[in-house]
Amino acid sequence: MKKNKTHFGFNEIDIEEKEPLVKEVFSSVASKYDLMNDLMSFGLHRFWKRYVATNITIKDNDHILDLAAGSGDLSILFKKKRPKATIIHSDINQSMLEEGQKKIIDHGLMIPSMLINAEQIPFPDNSFNVVSIGFGLRNMTNKQTVLNEVFRCLKPGGQIVILEFSKIHASLEKIYDLFSFKIIPKVGKQIANDEKSYQYLAESIRMHPDQETLLHMLNDAGFCKTSYTNLSAGVVAVHSGYKS
Repeated sequence: MKKNKTHFGFNEIDIEEKEPLVKEVFSSVASKYDLMNDLMSFGLHRFWKRYVATNITIKDNDHILDLAAGSGDLSILFKKKRPKATIIHSDINQSMLEEGQKKIIDHGLMIPSMLINAEQIPFPDNSFNVVSIGFGLRNMTNKQTVLNEVFRCLKPGGQIVILEFSKIHASLEKIYDLFSFKIIPKVGKQIANDEKSYQYLAESIRMHPDQETLLHMLNDAGFCKTSYTNLSAGVVAVHSGYKS
């Protein structure tokens, strides 16, 4: 990768171009985001998110920042698990925040939403017990900067948890590629009237660091006790680390 360049799907672009392009994608798909997630994952995204919420430790009065929280599924699960915890539902995209807030209200919950760029988290050092990123890290321009920022704003002993598409088992790669590049964009065209955005989303998964690479990135940010768990044969992985 050349200096001052990054990836937007399979395309190499100037770094400053990526953020507005990603915003355009998610503004386009926001209203159909949950429906498309159900269709693309056969509903498995709900299981993956419940897995994260079930296995994370949250205490009363903990402060949790849910980055790239989109339509709010993780924020809602965290709040239902521990109602006394303080959750912040955040995203860089206003349209996604609005969709998430609608769902939060539909669940009868009160969770504040904030417009946040994860590369510049607007909170002091040592602010949160948990920071989560669900299906958002791959869309961020400088992933290492994001991990460094999360480390900074976590309290000592605090945890980062990342749920993201990852490297599928080799035996399933061919059929997974067929589904990703031949079927998903066409479904996106039919359901969301947006083939191009779903082509990008499929490509972004392939460009995201694999399990071991992301683990090393967490270590480079200063996290300890880092680990990951593959779900659905590595279609997604849950990465975790702690601030000592």
